Amino acid sequence: MTEELDYKVYYWREPSRSKDESDKEVDFIIDNDGELTAIEVKSGRRGMNSGLPAFVEAFHPKQAFIVGTGGVSLEDFLSCDIESLLNQE
Repeated sequence: MTEELDYKVYYWREPSRSKDESDKEVDFIIDNDGELTAIEVKSGRRGMNSGLPAFVEAFHPKQAFIVGTGGVSLEDFLSCDIESLLNQE
């Protein structure tokens, strides 16, 4: 489907600056003709990490959200029209 719609999907990681910090990561970065959407998937085992806020601050995506614990439920995410979701204003 990503090829049909010409989306590019990436993973983002920024290494920590010290051994006391963990790396900053975002699970999915979707590039839709230069407009970025950041998606962090949470299973409930860990709390919020600093990756999503760091990515938002650095790259100013069109939208950013969490799927799973603390965000959109997995069921709602999987049943939605992904093209509509990515093209929301």
